[in-house]
Order: sequence, then structure tokens, then C-alpha cells
Amino acid sequence: MADPALHQTQPIQEIAIDYTPEACTHCVDTNSITLTYDHRGGARWRSTTRFLYGTFSSLMQCAKGNTSGLNFNIYLSSLEGDKSQDEIDFEFLGKDKTIVQTNYYTTGTGNREEIHDLGFDCSDGFHEYVIKWGPDLIEWLIDGKVVRRAERKEGEGFPNKAMFLYASVWDASYIDEGRWTGPYVGCDAPYVCLYKDIHVPVGSAVNCSCDS
Repeated sequence: MADPALHQTQPIQEIAIDYTPEACTHCVDTNSITLTYDHRGGARWRSTTRFLYGTFSSLMQCAKGNTSGLNFNIYLSSLEGDKSQDEIDFEFLGKDKTIVQTNYYTTGTGNREEIHDLGFDCSDGFHEYVIKWGPDLIEWLIDGKVVRRAERKEGEGFPNKAMFLYASVWDASYIDEGRWTGPYVGCDAPYVCLYKDIHVPVGSAVNCSCDS
């Protein structure tokens, strides 16, 4: 990522809410977004444009309480629901708030999961999560420290589709019979995830319909 342009960012201005808009609030003046999981289910927001490469960042405070079963996250995807998507993830697994999972997909294929010890409880306060994505390298950073690097290898797929910035909170307890995020308990609902100081790349927005 030697190209300085990949590091130029600006505050996110607009978002789209994919579902449960009443469970998501966005304040442009403070550059902050709140997601709530309760009896209505979860919610998901995304940028209104895709970006091809660049640096994406947010301060995030994950939900408090017994969050077993929930997944909360910030990630890039060429399009949610598309089985041939490219994707780069930070995913928090509700059963253990002292870890985070990173992963990336190319044309719908993932299986590149890694688990990282945070050294803190992700719900205790705000921490900075950054994805730096270029044609040949992905870096995941937490509070300024690189926790993972993935380099493009000859003959292997690497994310190269323009992607939205997404974040969501949802019940993932049905996956792998609850072994991934734990069984959903729900005793401390509503669960609130907070995002602020959200930045997206400058000058790499790609104009395209969110349905294609």
C-alpha cells in the first residue's frame, strides 16, 4: 500500500439502511451511527456508493451485556446476498467479547477466518477498527496496530470488486448449532452498537446501482 491516495479518507456523509430503519440512527453532524437489536431483530447500514480500494475506519463500541448469539460487525462487501461477492470482515462473536474474527472472500469463497485476541472487552469503550485494502494487500488494524496482513498470491483469488462499507447486528445463533456466536439468550436486550468517526476513501467511489 505504497500509494498515498489509498490512505486519504473523508467522513461518511450518507448511508442506506437495508432493513429495520427504525433500529438505526445516523447523525451527520457528529458522524455517528447507532444500531439496535431487540424484539424487531437487528439492522444493517451501508454506504450509498461502492469503493474500489482505500482505507475504511470507524470507532466502534460493541453492545453491552450478555450478547451470546449475536454478531456485530463492520465490513466491506461488493453486495450482500450476492453469492459471488467479494468481502473483507471484522466480526465480533457475541459469545466472547474479548476476540474478533477477520475474514475475506473472493467471488463468494471465504474460509480464511482468523481469530484475534483483543486484550480488552469490545463493549467497554470505543476502539478504532481499520481496513486498508489495495490491489495486492489487505491490512486489518485495531487501535493503530496491524493485527493481520493478507497479500495477493499468484494464481489465487483476491478481492477486486468495488465494495460498500457495511455494519450490522443480527442473531447468528442458528449457524453451526450455536457454536460460532453462542446460543441467543437475550436477557439484556435491547443491545446497542455505536459507531462514530466513520471514514471512507476519497476519490475512489464507483457509481453503480446497489441492485447490481
